[in-house]
Amino acid sequence: MFTVGLTGGIGSGKSTVADLFAAFGVPVIDTDVVARELTVPGGAALDAIRAAFGESVMQMDGTLDRAALRRRVFSDAAARHQLEAILHPRIRQVVVQTLATLTGPYALIVIPLLVETSGYRDVLNRVLVVDCPEDLQVARVMARNGLAQGEVEAILAVQAGRTERLAAADDVILNAASPEALRTQVATLHRRYLALSTMPSS
Repeated sequence: MFTVGLTGGIGSGKSTVADLFAAFGVPVIDTDVVARELTVPGGAALDAIRAAFGESVMQMDGTLDRAALRRRVFSDAAARHQLEAILHPRIRQVVVQTLATLTGPYALIVIPLLVETSGYRDVLNRVLVVDCPEDLQVARVMARNGLAQGEVEAILAVQAGRTERLAAADDVILNAASPEALRTQVATLHRRYLALSTMPSS
């Protein structure tokens, strides 16, 4: 199956773009959703996270304290790499297994840290970057998540920069204008991906 990796910085609008592709009937695998499923009670990654980070990242009811874990990994690079080592292989395994069950011309895989990690390049045919100015990212995340500006900027600091993401892109959607402009860009790319998916592999 032809696959498109969708990425972009926090607050760029990846979920909105993925929803627009889904409206065309495109199967969407969201690695953030996969990560949440892996870290609920009984999830395949929760015990490993608990063993690595201790009770300070757990709630009294045995669920993951996501806010505490986020603070930990964004203030400690070693802790962040440790978490990534736990999650990324498990997420990739679910993605590959899910792809094997899908039918259709192409699938969209939402991978927020695609540029920062190299674990998906072999399963992707195209990389689509959702782009917007950094000040707009900050404003969106503050409004959406209720985070302080400093917290958002700390997240941005450990993500790939805008220039680095754009350099990795085969296609770019600019999400800084109207919803209508965004829908038009998605529709254009959907037609392109349908065409590319029917071309013989080189």
